[in-house]
Amino acid sequence: MSKKGSQKSAAKISFNSPVILGFTAICLVSLLLSVLTHGASNNVLFSVYRSSLASPLTYLRFFGHIFGHASWQHFINNIMYILLLGPLLEEKYGQTDMIMIIAVTALVTGLINFIFFPHVQLLGASGVVFAFILLASFANFQNGKIPVTFILVAVIYIGQQVYNGIFANNNISELTHIIGGIVGSIFGFAENKIKR
Repeated sequence: MSKKGSQKSAAKISFNSPVILGFTAICLVSLLLSVLTHGASNNVLFSVYRSSLASPLTYLRFFGHIFGHASWQHFINNIMYILLLGPLLEEKYGQTDMIMIIAVTALVTGLINFIFFPHVQLLGASGVVFAFILLASFANFQNGKIPVTFILVAVIYIGQQVYNGIFANNNISELTHIIGGIVGSIFGFAENKIKR
């Protein structure tokens, strides 16, 4: 006896956003390595600080610092935003552009920390998070008009970071957030200008 009517197909897991999922996996592996090595792997590979330009690891750390996190809470705070915003941005801009914005954000924040803050050890994906936040506000960019949402996000975000930088005594690099936001904004303007 045959069944009548349409049958619902079983839900399947989709491996969407390979760049974002790959980024998340690398961050998770680096955190596990840090836990296993009591932070030694973060010092060697996954943080940026003033070190000898003769060492190849210095150049690796210019990019590797975005994968390192100081704790599970630090990791979760950043990765939740990345998993929320990243897939939408990857769908809009494509895998190549996402890799480029992550790499540029890493390099710019790494170099600025290396040059101007020689005694500060920087790690974490927060620069990438804020690049994504500002980039996401360009989703409705049309006909050369600057979206009000972008203006509001930029003003609130930069204002909060400046306030925290002046008045908050914490271990968070507000400058990294601002730089990440600037990279995301520049990329958003440039990308939307090209597509017009």
